[in-house]
Amino acid sequence: MRRCATLWIVVTLLSCKGAGQKETASKADPTPEAPTPVRVAAVSRQTLPVFVSGPGKTSALVQQKVRAPFAGTLTSLSVSDGDPVQRGQTVGTIVARDSEAALSGAREMLREAATPAEKRDAERAVAIAEKNLVRKPLTAAWDGAVLSHAASPGDRLAEDQEILAVNDASSLVFLADVPQADLLRIRPGQKATLQIAGGSQLSSGSVHAVLPGANAADYTGSVRIDLPASSRRLAVGIFGTARILVSERADATVVPDAAVLRDDVSGTARVALASQNRVHWVTVQTGVSDSGKTEIASPPLLVGQTVIVSGLVGLPEGKLVSPQP
Repeated sequence: MRRCATLWIVVTLLSCKGAGQKETASKADPTPEAPTPVRVAAVSRQTLPVFVSGPGKTSALVQQKVRAPFAGTLTSLSVSDGDPVQRGQTVGTIVARDSEAALSGAREMLREAATPAEKRDAERAVAIAEKNLVRKPLTAAWDGAVLSHAASPGDRLAEDQEILAVNDASSLVFLADVPQADLLRIRPGQKATLQIAGGSQLSSGSVHAVLPGANAADYTGSVRIDLPASSRRLAVGIFGTARILVSERADATVVPDAAVLRDDVSGTARVALASQNRVHWVTVQTGVSDSGKTEIASPPLLVGQTVIVSGLVGLPEGKLVSPQP
């Protein structure tokens, strides 16, 4: 009996010792932290262009009025509003009122002819009136597009009465509405690019001048941008956005746009540095942006530092990461 009790005490001590060893081993050998894979890029320096932007639309500085050369009837009109026209193109026809009256009288005489002789005389009168009918084609004086029409076929017109308004394609410009705070940075000759609404290609131009006057409703001023000949086929009144190159930011510290995490509520911006494979968040002040790059104005970042560009959302400070280019 005494021997059995002793054996039980030995077994119990061995069991406790084994459990203690397992607990100590568990505390000394925790599960290693799994790194989060992220894509990274290096901080760099480069020159960034500084743009001033504003919406606007195309406009024609010069318009041609196609007018009736004499009193008469507009017998045809071959163009509609918005149609392009070329210099010398026939856009309609007008018949002089006096010659039209002579033809109308001869035809009335033919209808009223009672004898063969009267009919022959009336037919000769109709032929002469048709031969002498003054019919004049209306032509466009320059290349452009029809802006509006003030008459329709069949209308009786007075001399010099307006029929069509056609813009002069060579006078096509872009008028951009630029915030007043940016107007002092704009100078004649500065290069501009235009993104026309619905267009996939950019058009180029140059600043002609800041136009006098301002819009008190939205505190903007108009900037006239002259267009090259290749852009003058654009229609009048087409909307778009102008970007005017006003200066350059030399030797700027830049990161990819994707590296900047912005908080729209607080208005702050942060970047996540990958230092020794650990996340370190830095609140930054950004500057200009262009072509997928954003300037970091402060605090100063070192060229070559690694910033996270993908997978940074939700990463806590100090998180272990696995950087990939």
